[in-house]
Amino acid sequence: MEPAYRPFPGRRPTREVRIGTTAVGGSNPIRVQSMLTSDTMDTSACVKETLGLVKVGCEIVRITAPTVKDAKNLENIRASLRASGCTVPLVADIHFKPDAALESAKWVEKVRINPGNFADSKKFNIREYTDDQYESEIGRIRERFHPLVGLCKGRGVAMRIGTNHGSLSDRIMNRYGDTPLGMVESALEFASLARELDYHELVFSMKASNPKVMIEAYRLLVARLDAEGPDWNYPIHLGVTEAGDSDDGRIKSAIGIGSLLADGIGDTIRVSLTEDSVHEIPVAKALVALADTREHRRPACDRATTTGGTPVPLGRAPLPFDPFSFEKRPSREVAAAGIPTGGDQLVRVAVRKQTFDKLAHKLSALGDFQPEIVYEEAGILEMDPRDDEAVAAANASPEPILITLPDGCNLDVIPAFRMLAARVDPRHPILLKDSFDKEESDFLENLLVASTNIGSLLCDGIGDAVLVQGEEAPGQSLRIAYNILQAAGVRIFKTDYVACPSCGRTLFNLQETTARIKKATIHLKGVRIAIMGCIVNGPGEMADADFGYVGGAPGKVNLYVGKTPVKFNISEKEAVGQLVDLIREHGRWFDPPAGTPS
Repeated sequence: MEPAYRPFPGRRPTREVRIGTTAVGGSNPIRVQSMLTSDTMDTSACVKETLGLVKVGCEIVRITAPTVKDAKNLENIRASLRASGCTVPLVADIHFKPDAALESAKWVEKVRINPGNFADSKKFNIREYTDDQYESEIGRIRERFHPLVGLCKGRGVAMRIGTNHGSLSDRIMNRYGDTPLGMVESALEFASLARELDYHELVFSMKASNPKVMIEAYRLLVARLDAEGPDWNYPIHLGVTEAGDSDDGRIKSAIGIGSLLADGIGDTIRVSLTEDSVHEIPVAKALVALADTREHRRPACDRATTTGGTPVPLGRAPLPFDPFSFEKRPSREVAAAGIPTGGDQLVRVAVRKQTFDKLAHKLSALGDFQPEIVYEEAGILEMDPRDDEAVAAANASPEPILITLPDGCNLDVIPAFRMLAARVDPRHPILLKDSFDKEESDFLENLLVASTNIGSLLCDGIGDAVLVQGEEAPGQSLRIAYNILQAAGVRIFKTDYVACPSCGRTLFNLQETTARIKKATIHLKGVRIAIMGCIVNGPGEMADADFGYVGGAPGKVNLYVGKTPVKFNISEKEAVGQLVDLIREHGRWFDPPAGTPS
């Protein structure tokens, strides 16, 4: 029987887990963290970067420890930081090396392990495991994992069991597939092994570069934890891995992290950008502030509505979608000011009349960012989902109607549109809005609000058209709308990049390399390219990318088609050109339009 999922009316209640001088979960605020990009063996660089992160508000700092040698140097990094008066908790990031984890646990306040590659294998092998063989593998993992658990318990060190989509072990892949269920089962196996030693200083994460997969995995995790019992109330760490850079990285992060925070899930977060690590912190802090504001300002009428006259808490109303599997709400097509909308049509972009008038003289210069529906001319029905008479009248209409909520509605956007989708007949297409009122705020806040509200609903399968009205700049509002559609995976109109954040494992300069690859390929609409600094964030983490550019050794690059490596040990100077050749070989290349800047 599949576990039940419901958004929480406030923050999901969890136990408190201490990480040095900081605590997550319980009644503590949502904590903001980041990861160093410096080489772990460069003590002074790590200390400098950590102090810079703490200065801008980072509360937990993660450092990669790929080898025992790197793990040993955590002692020096910690000593230098403590000598400078910095008490920020340190987290060792472990992949593949149980011995490095054991050494790291001597010096840090928390260890992060990935069940997919800690004492387990990822070779993309196809093998059927019998139940006995499966249990034998669990026994082997127990032998490698219990020593780390015992050390962490003895020293008071916390642990994050962090599953990444695409880096699941062959054992999990062959039983559950590359799915959110596989991600959750992988983490729960390790949690059960930790609990055998009565160790509970656990934090969970379910990261993916695809926001839909990430959201579904976290929802399933929380439902499974609730089903296991009240003492499985462990805190949750949120993150979209390989989000990328610039607005795209911020939008993708807001869709994944913001939507879960809006459902009351999340006790600590990391925004993963392909930029200097200090740039992650303002975005993370802004997402936390929006979550806090949402909870504090939510009025009583947002907490209760009527369904057939019976009061129901808005957050506990029946969900009009499957929370564990994406499926588009089955609306029927209507003509919105002559533009086919709903049904099998693309999700459309709407603008207010005053926005269209400001843009009308330069539509040809907007390229792909075109306004498609003028709101006031589209015959849109505005409806409060708490109005029983209005709902009944719409449902009695013989023809589908494009429906939305009115401005000034005193409801939170996400639960309001979910209620609308639950109450009106699914044949009626829905236009999503990012906000119901305009409050003065800066561009970053407008971007994150729109991405969280609209992106979350699109990932629920709700929405046939979108209207961004919180951002007043006409061109900016259009770009935000289209980029949300791209990040949510519902309308691909440009090249899609999956770029990991840099860390001490990275084998080339990610920011410079990403810029070079974008310059060469930015015109390839619909092509998805993954840019990974090392094998840890390599074939598995690329998920559903068409082509991959992966660090294989210092100065050397491996190229992939999907998850299959096809070219090895290419000089970094030649790698971008060979990536272009590879795209040509597979029929996905076309020359940029005349006049496109090179």
